[in-house]
Amino acid sequence: MADPAADPTAQPASGQYFEAEPLVAAAPRTIAVNIGEMQLTFVTDSGVFSPDRLDAGTRLLLLEAPPLGAGDRRVLDLGCGWGPIACVAGLRSPAAEVLAVDVNERALSLTAGNAERNRAGNVTVARPDEVDPAHRFDRILCNPPIRVGKNALHGLLATWLDRLATGGRAHLVVHRHLGSDSLARWLTDRGHEVDRLVSRSGYRLLEVGAVSTT
Repeated sequence: MADPAADPTAQPASGQYFEAEPLVAAAPRTIAVNIGEMQLTFVTDSGVFSPDRLDAGTRLLLLEAPPLGAGDRRVLDLGCGWGPIACVAGLRSPAAEVLAVDVNERALSLTAGNAERNRAGNVTVARPDEVDPAHRFDRILCNPPIRVGKNALHGLLATWLDRLATGGRAHLVVHRHLGSDSLARWLTDRGHEVDRLVSRSGYRLLEVGAVSTT
């Protein structure tokens, strides 16, 4: 598998990780992930995003996104994969409710197991259609599935960003070669306040505010 940090435009060896039922045969493996003070163990598998290592974009998000605060009671990991964002968020903020959402059934199973493995008891998993549309989130964390295509990506982000609570924020990490700057413009045109917090190794960490309803 190509290193996403070295070649962010490469198609993942796992294939279409954004499909509900991965066609590639399961091949579970265990990896160690160190994030700041945390040393965690995860089971990953083929058919999910970046199964061999924590990708550079997600690492940047976990290290550089503003810490969850007391007001971040409901947190969404959108497109959870094998669960690094949800697990780290849950461990850092044990009082928060962390919901991990993915269309990929294998990803949901991995995230549930990894939350239990790493004792992140405040993490739950769900398919998108299982989440109450009225549910609002104080924080959304996401490494968006760029390869679903622009229209599908915009539809995905519009759906979930509209579920930000008043004053809520989303933090998205996108590589420049995969359209981070055009995505930021689209979000601004939608009425979101967008700030680029960090730019490193081609990745942009974007902070996206909720659209005002007034």
